Amino acid sequence: MHDDRVNRVVITGLGAVSGIGLGAAEFGRGLKAGRSAAGPITSFDTEGFDHAIGCEITDFAPEKWIRRTPPGRLGRASQFAAAAARMAVDDALLTDTDLLDRPALIAIGTTDGESRDLDHLTEERVRDGPRSMDPALAARVQAGRLSAAVATEFGLRRVEAVTLPTACAAGNYAIGYGYDAIRSGDVSFALCGGADALCRKTFAGFYRLGTIAPERCQPFDKNRKGILTAEGAGILVLESLSTALRRGARIYAEVLGYGLNCDAYHQVAPNEESVARCMSLALEDAGIKPAQVDLISAHGTGTRANDITEANAIRRVFGADGAPRTISIKSMIGHSMGAASALASIACTLAITEGFIPPTINHVETDPECGLDCVPNQAVDADLRVVQNNGLAFGGNNAVVILGRYEEPSEVRR
Repeated sequence: MHDDRVNRVVITGLGAVSGIGLGAAEFGRGLKAGRSAAGPITSFDTEGFDHAIGCEITDFAPEKWIRRTPPGRLGRASQFAAAAARMAVDDALLTDTDLLDRPALIAIGTTDGESRDLDHLTEERVRDGPRSMDPALAARVQAGRLSAAVATEFGLRRVEAVTLPTACAAGNYAIGYGYDAIRSGDVSFALCGGADALCRKTFAGFYRLGTIAPERCQPFDKNRKGILTAEGAGILVLESLSTALRRGARIYAEVLGYGLNCDAYHQVAPNEESVARCMSLALEDAGIKPAQVDLISAHGTGTRANDITEANAIRRVFGADGAPRTISIKSMIGHSMGAASALASIACTLAITEGFIPPTINHVETDPECGLDCVPNQAVDADLRVVQNNGLAFGGNNAVVILGRYEEPSEVRR
C-alpha cells in the first residue's frame, strides 16, 4: 500500500464548510445522521424558474474564523476557503507561527470562482450601465483570490498559492497536486481542497440543461430527477509522515495515490471508458488492487448520464459482481461544484477514522441500470482500510483519489 523509502503523505487536519455542518466534527455528525441541506434558494432572485431548491449554507459567520482580512473584502467563495483552511489548521493543532517557517503549498479547486459577485456586477451593468458597477465587488472577482485569501489568512510568505479551475473534480485535483509536492520534498505541508458559492449563473445553466431536481437529489435511484446546486468548502492539511510524527500530530488517514485524465469527449456528458481509466490509474498509483477497496465515494450527481456511466465504469474496473459499496454524499449536501470532491475526501477520511459509511439519502428504488449497493438512507458501521473518491467534471476532467487507514512505518512497528 505504500513505500517507506519515499515521503508518505498523511492527513492531519480537516476543515469543512457545508450545508449539513460547519467544521469537521459537525460535518461528520451530519453525515452519520443523513441530514439534508436542501431548501428554497435565497441567494438570488429565482422568479421565472418553475422550481428553485438548492443546498445553501445559512449559518455561516465568516468573522468567526477569518482573522487577518476584513471579510467584506472577500467574495463568498474566498470566505469559505479561508474559513475552512482556518478550521483545518486549528484541527491539525498547528499555529500560524508553525506555518511561517515551513515551505508550503496552497491549492484550492473551484468551478465558479467568485461568480456570485460577477452575477451582481452583470446585473448592475445591465440595469444601470457600466458606471454603476461596484468597484469593491470588481476587486473581489479574480478566481486567484481563493488561494490568495488562504495565504493572507496565515501571513504565509514561503508559499505557492494556486487556484485550480477544473470544475467538479477540482478538489481532488488540488489534493493530488499537494500529494506530489509533499512526496517530492518540495514542501513540508499543503492546504488542499476546493470552494464555491451558490450563484445564479451555474444554477441557470444546469436548469437550462434540464438537470435541476425539483425537490431532492436521489443518486442511483430509479426515479432520480437531477442535481441540486450547492456551496461550501473543504480543506485538508497534508503533511509528510516524517513531519507529522516529529510533531506528534494526530493522523486521520493516508493519501495513497491518485489518478487524473481529461478525455475532452463532451462538455457535459461523461465517457465511460475514460472514467474507468482514471480509476485504474489511481489504483495503480496507490499500489492497490480493486479487491482491496472497501468503499467508493462516487461523483454520484443524481443525473441519468452521470449515474449510469459511473456505475458502468465501476463495473469495468471492479468486475460485474465485485463493486464495493458505492455512496453519494451529494444526496445530503448537493453538488458544491469545486468543493464537491474535497468535501467528499473529508467524508472519506472521517469514514475511515470513525468506522462508518455515510448513507445515500432520499433513496427509494435502486435503478437496475446502476445496480450498486449505495447504502440507502441509513449510515452503517464499517471497518474501512481503503476508500476511493471519484471526481468527474465538465469536458472529461476526471480525478480519483485513494485514501487509506494510516499504518505505522515498518521501522516503528519493529
